[in-house]
Amino acid sequence: MVLAAKGLLPLLLLAGLLAVFLRFGPVGVFRASFPPIEELTFERIAFPQPGLIRVHMVNGGPESVTVAQVMLDDAYWEHTVVPDREVGRLDDIVIEIPYPWVDGDPLIVTVVSSTGVTFTQEVAVATQSPEINRSYVVTFALLGVYVGVVPVFLGLLWLPFLAGVSRRWIDFFLSFTVGLLLFLGVDALEGAFALTGQVASAFQGVGLIVLGVVGAPLVIHAVGRMGRGDSAITPLGISTLIAIAIGLHNLGEGLAIGSSYAVGEVALGTSLVFGFLLHNTTEGLGIVAPLARSRPSYGKLAALGLIAGVPTIFGAWIGGFSYSPTASVLFLAIGAGAIVQVIAVLGRSMGSGGREGFKGPLNAAGVVAGLIVMYATGLFVAA
Repeated sequence: MVLAAKGLLPLLLLAGLLAVFLRFGPVGVFRASFPPIEELTFERIAFPQPGLIRVHMVNGGPESVTVAQVMLDDAYWEHTVVPDREVGRLDDIVIEIPYPWVDGDPLIVTVVSSTGVTFTQEVAVATQSPEINRSYVVTFALLGVYVGVVPVFLGLLWLPFLAGVSRRWIDFFLSFTVGLLLFLGVDALEGAFALTGQVASAFQGVGLIVLGVVGAPLVIHAVGRMGRGDSAITPLGISTLIAIAIGLHNLGEGLAIGSSYAVGEVALGTSLVFGFLLHNTTEGLGIVAPLARSRPSYGKLAALGLIAGVPTIFGAWIGGFSYSPTASVLFLAIGAGAIVQVIAVLGRSMGSGGREGFKGPLNAAGVVAGLIVMYATGLFVAA
């Protein structure tokens, strides 16, 4: 009990110091001398039915913001704000606007605060947003199957071929897997950083990336050690890690596809489906490469394929029904972090038992080949 009190004492003193600073410090003087810092971030603009627009926003700034007016294409429009016009820090609101929007037309939404600060978001194409019903659930699930599950399972069919090659060529394909994963990891990070501008500043988009990239490999490593202690990881364990990392990455791909269809960019969504389908076929090869000298059961192979592919379905559902830039940044960062851990495991595995690791010419060529293949197939993915 005494030890716990000693540990809590610095925290209590810190809390007291902060309270004194806020009560008697110079904050009030500065607030009186300068205009308030207001920030409202658009989370999503939905068109749930003809004649209605629903705007989801969050206050990521340091102070409360009061919504005063809403403009659509430079015209003020009637609206309601739920739950309240005054939006506290980290609170979110939904603005419902009865407006006869036209399917396929662009639209500019501007929210005006009580101090005159404006927050603007442009909608490229107004189209009715998907609602959670059987039709859309099945449609997005099928998109996830086409993009994630089918190509991964096709890639698993390379296992009989890998079982017939020599050890040095197995190492080549393991290195090829590292090249694939490197490309996927950088791709996930690029996507995460691109979305940080859409994340409310209070949620710290870059901080979420650091949390995912650093935290994911540490958690995966700790969980893996719990089951096996200090013993070496098995080939099936390596394949499972690869499948998990690819699955987390495919979750981000599903988010991109679902959100594209949700906002009416059907051509972009179709291009993404085609490109990712081709892009992801090589992922199955990466999953089965460590199993070239093993004889896994069909059930275990199916489980690996589902681990890698099914997250695409969940990503499509999330992106289509309730897309959130904040969640997308975190998911992409976690995927990149998981890939870091898998590459580290593969590196240790290939460097043991007198093997050359990535220093051997053939293995180095495998890494480069993996990067080139992912780049080439990525040319079919719409930007």
